[in-house]
Amino acid sequence: MKVFGIDIIKGSVRSKTRRPVYALCRMEDGEVLGVDEVTGFRLRRLLAGERPDILAVDSIQEIATDQRELFEFLQSLPPATRLVQVTGGERTESLGKVAARYNIAFNRFDPHAEARAIARVASLGAGVEVIAFENVTDIVVSRHRSPGRGGWSQNRYARRIHGSVMQKAREIEVQLKSAGLQYEKKETKAFGGLSRAAFRVRAPRDMVPVHAVRSADVQVRVIGKQLDRIRFEPLSGRPRYLIVGLDPGTTTGIAAVDLDGNLVHLSSSRQMTMSDIIDELYQAGRPLIIASDVQQMPYSVEKIRRAFNAVPYTPKQSLPVETKYEITAPYSYTNDHERDALSAALDAYRSYRNKFQNIAKRVQPGFDLDEVRARVIRGQPLDQVLADLQGAPAAPPKAAPETAPERKAEDERVIALDGMVKRLRGYVRELQEEIREREREIGRLRRALDRARSATERKLRRDAELATKDAIIENLRHQLRGERRHSRRLKKRLDRMKRIAELEVSEDYTPIKVLESFTRDAVRSLSEQVGIAEGDVLYLLRIDGWGRAVVKDLAGMGVRALIAGRATPEELDPRLMQAFREAGLALIHDRVVQAEIRGRTGAVRTDALEEALAEWEEEQREYRRAQEAERLEYLFKEYRSEREKEVRRGG
Repeated sequence: MKVFGIDIIKGSVRSKTRRPVYALCRMEDGEVLGVDEVTGFRLRRLLAGERPDILAVDSIQEIATDQRELFEFLQSLPPATRLVQVTGGERTESLGKVAARYNIAFNRFDPHAEARAIARVASLGAGVEVIAFENVTDIVVSRHRSPGRGGWSQNRYARRIHGSVMQKAREIEVQLKSAGLQYEKKETKAFGGLSRAAFRVRAPRDMVPVHAVRSADVQVRVIGKQLDRIRFEPLSGRPRYLIVGLDPGTTTGIAAVDLDGNLVHLSSSRQMTMSDIIDELYQAGRPLIIASDVQQMPYSVEKIRRAFNAVPYTPKQSLPVETKYEITAPYSYTNDHERDALSAALDAYRSYRNKFQNIAKRVQPGFDLDEVRARVIRGQPLDQVLADLQGAPAAPPKAAPETAPERKAEDERVIALDGMVKRLRGYVRELQEEIREREREIGRLRRALDRARSATERKLRRDAELATKDAIIENLRHQLRGERRHSRRLKKRLDRMKRIAELEVSEDYTPIKVLESFTRDAVRSLSEQVGIAEGDVLYLLRIDGWGRAVVKDLAGMGVRALIAGRATPEELDPRLMQAFREAGLALIHDRVVQAEIRGRTGAVRTDALEEALAEWEEEQREYRRAQEAERLEYLFKEYRSEREKEVRRGG
């Protein structure tokens, strides 16, 4: 595995005048190949040329000022190169602490030494990978140059460019199909081929067998789809070892520190179950030691310890309150339960601190100290642990003759183990009895649950039937209200039609129907409410908003005449009169006939109406004669014009 570790020497990415210079450490398969000074441009060239597996930094702010620049930097990296921040993700820690975890010392004032330390801890699995792209890659094939205006050979030139784009798009499509990748394609056709082709591939960049290239006519860009927010994933999936202190009770206190004594987690909650506590500890890390602040470990704490197969720790005597205050003084907590749990965890750490320091002195740099200490705490010899982690068998211990004190110690150990076995057997019997009691309780609760479920199902079925019937009733009520409204409208229409029928019986008066405005909506409304039949006379309340289409509609219905109210003959639009003349529909002024209006209906004296219609017909005949004269005059002018053209052509 090839790792690049960098640390800034001088300059800053935020400065426009002093660009950064980095100390670059190259490491391959655990060996340092060298440390150089490079600029940002030179660093990118080296990354593109050597394609390392990991580029490690102690802070991403040394390579980008904001998220946009970070996206651009990650886009420029080779697809297989991962960016790793060795100091952590959302919650960072110093490089010194990370290096101490692997027993690595360095001069923190020397950028070259820091670059070397960054590369070493990254090769050992420290830090988090910076994830900025989804598992989606966009490939864009486009023209590298514009055809421009050109000259005689412009079409051939554009056809060659577009043909090259289409050929490159087909080659990329074949590569994607050969790799078995799913993709979506979008093409933009142009003269002679394609001007652009875009592929959206359902795979990360390092799995796409296409690279960004540029040629004379075509350019290919390979772009990862950006996440909305930068994500950090641990480079090593192994959780950190923890020393956990628990204070059980109505309110449970939980505290966890790492093997260096740093507080990792502190919380308390009421009525927490064992599964809740286990889940919370799993999220915090991997418990190595479970501690209590009393001499005899509580039963609930013992059950949690066995769930993690952790090493137990209890003080020689229960911790007094004064000692708890003294131990937890540098930390802040919210209640006594958190204080007791924290004091138990810190007391366990103090008990093992000297042993941890001795292990660190004996272990060479390059080993994960947490893993070494965890295995030693669990009872493995240090030489065996180092040999296992290094991948070589450990040297067998030298045989030594047993002495009397050793035999006595061995006998005492056997007696202690026998006592432990007896206690464990008793504990097993208690657990078996508890299991049987729990099974009986589970059976009783299941029967009660079945009864409750049956009652609930019956209630749900009844509620569903009632809801269905209520919906049917509400629908019928809605239909009834609609039918009643329709009935009232029909009744009003019937009354109006009765009044019109009564007027039709009279010989002195002619019934008329009132049209509110000269629009198609008003005509439709009058037809629905009263009806419009052939030979009807309509009374028009307002003339504004008229249109030729309405005149044609009324003429097509066979309406006999329209009486224009609220307007003098001088106020009528000449174009309106023209439309009525062309349609052959009579338009009479109300001042001539003096109509009487009652709501949507009315009446007009028959003799006045007939006289007005006769006058309209006389004017209509005059209009038609004038139209015919104009038509003949136009034809005569056309004929004379054609004759003059023929005479000129003949002359």
